[in-house]
Amino acid sequence: MKKIYLNELSNYYGKEIEVSGFVDNIRDLQWVQFVILRDSKGKVQITIEKSLETNKKMIDIVSNLTLESTIKVKCKVVENPKVKLNGMELIPSDIEVTSISQPELPIDIKNKDNTLRETRLDWRFLDLRREDNNLLFECESFIQHMMREYWYKNGYREIHTPKISAQAAESGAETFKLDYFGQKACLSQSPQFYKQMTMAANFDKVFEIGPVFRAENSHTSYHASEIQMIDCEISWINSVDDVMDAEEEWIKYFMTKLKENYGDKIKNIFNVEVSDVTNKFPRINFYDAKEIMKKEYNYVGENPIDFERQEEELMCKYAKEKYNSDFVFITNYPYESRSFYVMKDENGVTQTYDLLFKGLEITSGAQREHRYSVLKEQIKEKGIKPEDLEFYLDFFKYGCPPHGGYGVGLSRIIMKIFEIDNIREATLIYRGPTRLNP
Repeated sequence: MKKIYLNELSNYYGKEIEVSGFVDNIRDLQWVQFVILRDSKGKVQITIEKSLETNKKMIDIVSNLTLESTIKVKCKVVENPKVKLNGMELIPSDIEVTSISQPELPIDIKNKDNTLRETRLDWRFLDLRREDNNLLFECESFIQHMMREYWYKNGYREIHTPKISAQAAESGAETFKLDYFGQKACLSQSPQFYKQMTMAANFDKVFEIGPVFRAENSHTSYHASEIQMIDCEISWINSVDDVMDAEEEWIKYFMTKLKENYGDKIKNIFNVEVSDVTNKFPRINFYDAKEIMKKEYNYVGENPIDFERQEEELMCKYAKEKYNSDFVFITNYPYESRSFYVMKDENGVTQTYDLLFKGLEITSGAQREHRYSVLKEQIKEKGIKPEDLEFYLDFFKYGCPPHGGYGVGLSRIIMKIFEIDNIREATLIYRGPTRLNP
């Protein structure tokens, strides 16, 4: 059976059809009943005249109906300009109750501000019924589709890497430990090693969208313990600029598609304009950025080898004012703040970058060190025993092309596109230090 969604009703004027959905609202007046029906695509008014004897059964049903119950309705679609909601109404001939909701909901799904965030997260399946959340995750699905569309059109290959590893991919970050049939193992923090393995395997251009796990006891508005990570790696590059070029083109593709297909809806429901990505994303050296913040905003951060949150916000403010861009690349981070596998030039400058978007880092990227002897020395420089990474070093013993790539947190992108203040709201089901349910 093909379900007719409520946004398709204009195709059925004057016809008898069957629709189904949640009961969004009920107005039981002296002479008429109005039921607002809601599905994942829209809302519509059902009108029941009380003066008609043939409607008695339906009148009794509606009189005892609770909000958020589900119903199936046989009806005629009637155009009615007087109805503010879509200029149409459904005139029912039969109503079947397919499930009854308890009369008191544990959260207010009409107005999220009336319920504490943590309580809403406890009842996430109800919280997700809100119109804004429905649109948010419809757009998230669309964005991933457009990401993949770009990559497939441009010769990338989708891969699926292990999520159980013997070693951590990123030194310094905490891992979730587990017993793997008597061996020590951990949940994957990143597909980084395996992305590079595919470069050594001559896959040329790869991407992956999948979960990674970070056992950081962080309670910020932009950290999570389980995230959906978007990773990309490309071979035969000449510099880190090739990696930034690839990411910028990819972002411009899916952001443009989002604006074309959902820009009006996002503006209407979230009061947010989808970012214009017409202009080139500025690229600013890390040390130049530090000087800009000092000169333009009289701000000096406490961390000389990395950015603090306020610095990310200030650099995005600067990029917006000077370049009219919501995105800005910060390049050539100090080696002390980067992983052992990044490339350094002859002056020791790292071929790395972060991409900031509306005040938040969403990407770390780099050209990787692909030369076996140099990579081995950099591992030692970071205080790691090469023998602990023997399986990884093996990738580079038998020839490996110059390569680089980037990783992007999906929920962080969603946060900033929709200007949501907390990653918990931009994640379907959030996992953090204090949340393991639902």
